[in-house]
Amino acid sequence: MHFEVLIEDQSGKTTMEILLPKIIGENHTFRIIAYKGIGRIPKDIGKNENPGHRILLNSLPRLLKGYGQTFKGYGAENKALLVVICDLDNKRLTEFKNELLSLLESCSPKPETLFIFAIEEGEAWFLGDTEAVKKAYPNAKEQVLKTYVNDSICGTWEKLADAIYNGGAKALEKKGFHAIGEEKSKWARKITPLMNLNKNNSPSFCYFLDKLIRIKN
Repeated sequence: MHFEVLIEDQSGKTTMEILLPKIIGENHTFRIIAYKGIGRIPKDIGKNENPGHRILLNSLPRLLKGYGQTFKGYGAENKALLVVICDLDNKRLTEFKNELLSLLESCSPKPETLFIFAIEEGEAWFLGDTEAVKKAYPNAKEQVLKTYVNDSICGTWEKLADAIYNGGAKALEKKGFHAIGEEKSKWARKITPLMNLNKNNSPSFCYFLDKLIRIKN
């Protein structure tokens, strides 16, 4: 099977480049495409969208239709799956998922698609494995890690920053958006290789893992 993965930022791509081969094994192929933010599904789906902006949800109507056509060329023995990974942020899960499924249903042909949500943010998957965090960052603040409730809406990346970044989230925020993105990518490179796939306390990560294992088998 071929896995085509769309994700909203570069740090997420880094995480997936490390995790995905461990999950799906060597007998499958994959490609991971990072976007420059999540954006929102356009109200006027028929309106021309600027592909150069590379915002995930803004591009999704066009992408789903394109993958529908592309996946038609895959035979029964060489299936393809589109995996769209989004941070939930402050959205309501059921409403957001239904909106995406409705968009998918409007496609003809419809690409085989799996929508995955990191709750609240991708850093929740790191915080689901605090042992990996502490191995990557031996000076991580245990008292901060202990206050985190898995998959809670609490400012997840800020919580991780408070645990492992010198000066915490406030110090990192002062450096600006670009510095935050670079630091998130650094966390992905350092923490992800140390994660134990079978011992993660994030429900959204466990859902993601279970879905991919079932599909690839």
